[in-house]
Amino acid sequence: MRLDYPANVKIIRVPCSGKVDVLHLLRAIQKGADGAYVVGCLEGTCHYNEGNFRARERVEYVRTLLEEIGMEADRVRMYNLSSGEGPTFAAYAKEMTEHILSLGPSPLNNNTKKNTNSINKKLIDKKGRRLCQRIS
Repeated sequence: MRLDYPANVKIIRVPCSGKVDVLHLLRAIQKGADGAYVVGCLEGTCHYNEGNFRARERVEYVRTLLEEIGMEADRVRMYNLSSGEGPTFAAYAKEMTEHILSLGPSPLNNNTKKNTNSINKKLIDKKGRRLCQRIS
C-alpha cells in the first residue's frame, strides 16, 4: 500500500516510540523543524510493555518546555495507532502539517541573532543546566 502524506514530513523509524527522547524532539525544533510528532502503538498494546507511555510523558514534557520559552506547545504532538492503520497515519500527517502551517514558522527559524539568543537562554533550566545543546 502506498501512503499519500505531505512531502515535508520526514519519517524517522525507531524500534519503539519509547526510544524517542526529549532531546530528539528539542533538537528537531532547534534545528529548524516547525513541528514534530511521535506516532506510537495504541496504549496498552506496546510490544515493549510501556514504551508508548514513556513517549507520551516525554512529549508532554517537551510541550511544557515549549510553553515555558514562549513557543506554542502544539508544535509537538503524540498520536497512537496500530501498525495496520496506514491510512490513519497519512491522515495524522496531513492534520499535523495543516496545523503547523496554521501556526506559522517556528520562531527559531527567524535568523535574527537577538531572537535566537533569547530563546537559547530560555533553554537553560532553573538550576543552570542546558535543556538542549545549541547545534550550529
